[in-house]
Amino acid sequence: MLSIIIPTLNAAAELEATLAAVAQAKLSSEIIVADGGSTDATPTIAAKAAAAFIAVPGGRGPQLSAGAAVSIGDWFLFLHADTRPQPGWGHIVQNFMADMGNRFHAGYFHFALNDPGAPARRVEALVHWRCRALALPYGDQGLLISRDFYDAIGGFAQIPLMEDVDIARRIGAKRLHLLPTAAVTSVERYRRDGYWLRPARNLLCVGLYLSGFPLRLIARLYE
Repeated sequence: MLSIIIPTLNAAAELEATLAAVAQAKLSSEIIVADGGSTDATPTIAAKAAAAFIAVPGGRGPQLSAGAAVSIGDWFLFLHADTRPQPGWGHIVQNFMADMGNRFHAGYFHFALNDPGAPARRVEALVHWRCRALALPYGDQGLLISRDFYDAIGGFAQIPLMEDVDIARRIGAKRLHLLPTAAVTSVERYRRDGYWLRPARNLLCVGLYLSGFPLRLIARLYE
């Protein structure tokens, strides 16, 4: 069984479409929405989709960790609320889970943005380079991992950000696999923050994190 765990915070604009996309797959699955304190319609949307809803303060790390703690699946798919796997993803995920050689490996999706323009293609190319060169997929590429492997590496850290970088480093480059399908992420954050500025800021934050800077200072820059 697959537990699909989605962290949210005022995600009403995107959540409904994401829940519809994951529900289309013919998988034995449950959906858990781990919410960080939404004041919009996020809880109502989760209820309409028959998703389990839990309230978890403290940022994405605690949200994802709490979602895994209440789940019953043998495998986890951690997925952002504005990220939607493409049609056919369920078959690919099912094949990955069925291969016993992947029990202590993890998968992630190709990164794509829902924008046909050249700036979006440049961001996608940068993400592809980061994953290939640094083995650092971010949370908006999803993370497919067995419960056994997740528990063996200690799960998500109880940190408000950089939880995706932290767990990717503990998984290790040789055990991270790019799945042959994309997950499309909303481009709104890039339109708001800038197609160059947002990726540059993210890379700076990762560099500071890997250099040992305090998370509270990185959080100020990130926000």
